[in-house]
Amino acid sequence: MKKGWLIALAVVAVIGFWGVGTYNSLVSMNVGIDTSWSQVQVQYQRRFDLIPNLVETVKGVANFEKSTYVAVTEARSAWAKAMQSGTRSEQIAATDNVQSALSRLLVTVENYPQLKANENFKELQAQIEGTENRVSVARKDFNESIQPYNIKIQTFPSSLVARLFGFEKGAFFGSQAGAESAPKVNFGTP
Repeated sequence: MKKGWLIALAVVAVIGFWGVGTYNSLVSMNVGIDTSWSQVQVQYQRRFDLIPNLVETVKGVANFEKSTYVAVTEARSAWAKAMQSGTRSEQIAATDNVQSALSRLLVTVENYPQLKANENFKELQAQIEGTENRVSVARKDFNESIQPYNIKIQTFPSSLVARLFGFEKGAFFGSQAGAESAPKVNFGTP
């Protein structure tokens, strides 16, 4: 009888230690995801700090399409709002809108050779390109931090602890709709 209780107690203790270890591991992975997300946000902030400078430089050298300027400004404002009160998915959608507006701005710039020759613009364009590369790396790192977490919360037996404590599957960054097609650049020539 006494031996049976000791075995049962040992089994409960092993399961308890495993549960605590699994819980702590999930918390640690979740914090890693939050850390990766904050690095994505740092790169977004760098991008959005550069955009007004780029727009002002472009405006100063060329009289470009007002709709492009408005689109960039509105997208930047929507991003700022999403960063304050939006969910991670809303923030991702807002950054996709900014990226789209910024792409239109850079294509518009291609139509103005005098703008491309401007040294200030060249420097800002290099900064934007570098920032876009940093954003890409931060997004990749974010996805890499979510992958093992998602695997762990979906595999047995750790899925039991994940379900018990409400750990939810994280969303990956994906490409925008239509990204599989190459963009068309038209310089107004037939």
